[in-house]
Amino acid sequence: MSQRSSEADPLATDAAATDPGTAGAESGPETGGSVRPAPANAIGEERILDAAYELLLAIGMRRMTMADIARHAEVSRATLYRRWPNVQAVVAALMTREWTTALMSAFQPDAADGRSRLVEGVVEVVARTRVHPLMRKIIELDPEFLTPYLLERRGSSTVAHLALVEEGIKAGQADGSIRAGDPVWLARQIILISLASAVSGPVMASLEEYPRLDEELRSMLTRYLTP
Repeated sequence: MSQRSSEADPLATDAAATDPGTAGAESGPETGGSVRPAPANAIGEERILDAAYELLLAIGMRRMTMADIARHAEVSRATLYRRWPNVQAVVAALMTREWTTALMSAFQPDAADGRSRLVEGVVEVVARTRVHPLMRKIIELDPEFLTPYLLERRGSSTVAHLALVEEGIKAGQADGSIRAGDPVWLARQIILISLASAVSGPVMASLEEYPRLDEELRSMLTRYLTP
């Protein structure tokens, strides 16, 4: 990554003067007439992540710097560094937000049974991930960013996926629609299959064929989970 070699923030000393989130505090007798900076968390995290999202789609992560993100979000670099140490950490937070949102909207409670709810939710998340602009841009320009999450460690979004799938398996086992087995290991296998379909699906099928990939994944998961 072409990240700046030093993470020290040269603007940290004058953050209160330049940061819209730390300026504009009231002064009065109780403060001795001095400016009282607003806390760092007064700047909405969503605003910063939205700015990072727009920049990533425009120029890619490799060319994006913390200064770029701060400028685009209209905050000081000091405010940005209070939350994240570097661009990779900002993008990781952005990915967690995007996939948490996808998770929460994909698993609907009106399915016929626990298995149907789980299978349809997983297929929906995979389908969205496969075409998500953020994922496609990272794979196109900065695929090495994904390597640690695929080969070395679980990211926050993967941990959230596992927890949700485990709960879905338990619910399906309780209503008899999902076979017996350790929910932890069933969930891990489902996530492995899902990751392959989401990340490598475009290698195996054209955009027009994605519905076929989803149908095959649905069939595979249903057979895997049926008692």
